[in-house]
Amino acid sequence: MARKADEPLVLGIETSCDETGVGIVRGHTLLADAVASSVDEHARFGGVVPEVASRAHLEAMVPTIQRALDEAGVSAKDLDGIAVTAGPGLAGALLVGVSAAKAYAYALGKPLYGVNHLASHICVDQLEHGPLPEPTMALLVSGGHSSLLLAPDITSDVRPLGSTIDDAAGEAFDKVARVLNLGFPGGPVIDRYAREGNPDAIRFPRGLTGSRDPIYDFSFSGLKTAVARWIEAKRAAGEEVPVADVAASFQEAVVDVLTRKAVRACKDEGVDHLMIGGGVAANTRLRAMAQRRCEDAGITLRVPRPKLCTDNGAMVAALGAEMVARGRAASSWELSADSSLPVTETHVPAEEDAHSHEGHAHAHSHDHDHVHEMSKKNLYES
Repeated sequence: MARKADEPLVLGIETSCDETGVGIVRGHTLLADAVASSVDEHARFGGVVPEVASRAHLEAMVPTIQRALDEAGVSAKDLDGIAVTAGPGLAGALLVGVSAAKAYAYALGKPLYGVNHLASHICVDQLEHGPLPEPTMALLVSGGHSSLLLAPDITSDVRPLGSTIDDAAGEAFDKVARVLNLGFPGGPVIDRYAREGNPDAIRFPRGLTGSRDPIYDFSFSGLKTAVARWIEAKRAAGEEVPVADVAASFQEAVVDVLTRKAVRACKDEGVDHLMIGGGVAANTRLRAMAQRRCEDAGITLRVPRPKLCTDNGAMVAALGAEMVARGRAASSWELSADSSLPVTETHVPAEEDAHSHEGHAHAHSHDHDHVHEMSKKNLYES
């Protein structure tokens, strides 16, 4: 089948936290999304342990890449590029992914793209709903991030409007679930219990919603503390804790703030599309409230299916494919992990080529065609 010039075949590697994700994308079409999770290994600690995550990535990397290639029905030598999360995330975990991506790219003679984890969460929606409108407003909510971002160009221009100043939404879900003895991770189990509870049973506080508070920033630490104290008071009085009502009321406080601020940002910036991504975007109440409030405001809501909201290699491949299609500069072999990579850096180009993108990807690839010819023949032909 003839391939369109704007439909590059890209493999993406994601290892920012506890998921080893490998995705393969052709243009805006998802061909493979292989994930190896170490969440069960972290559950007994009540949270992600960086050293455990890094070791799990090392063990899972090669089998997960091979599984993705098999699922996509493509050979590694046919790839047009390899993308990898360069940050933000856990330093050790990121290094495993970056090292693997550099090794594969070098051996295959393919261009390497170190991309931003948060920008990837936005770009993944292209695999579900087609090209992103420009600009797009994005609400990203996960265990490590609660961010409002304006993206005029997902490959080069992402502007932070607001972010969490303490606990991110996902962290609050985990901590409340721990207080309720519901296990880890907290998001799915809180969502499940909340469906049986009354969201109006307890009026928990809505952080940073006062007239003098930052209009786009988030704070969930006070909410988490309020829930914990409410539960402690019930237990101290010898009363049974209504788990479903607590879960529903807590969840309502979180999604109320998230959706209210996101819709306000759209109105203030004159943007008629809202994209929601990140692991907490799988929450059913968040989706329902966002849909209602967006409809009331005349805003089109875009939310990927739950599997694409959590960390995965498909989102990295999606952004990598967009980088290739738009001729963005590839990264250098000196690419390293940056645990605090700002969202304004959507990718990490080679320094000497940061202002000269034209034709870089093809030149980068051809420069390394001579590398490890025997290794490529033995390992990558299929």
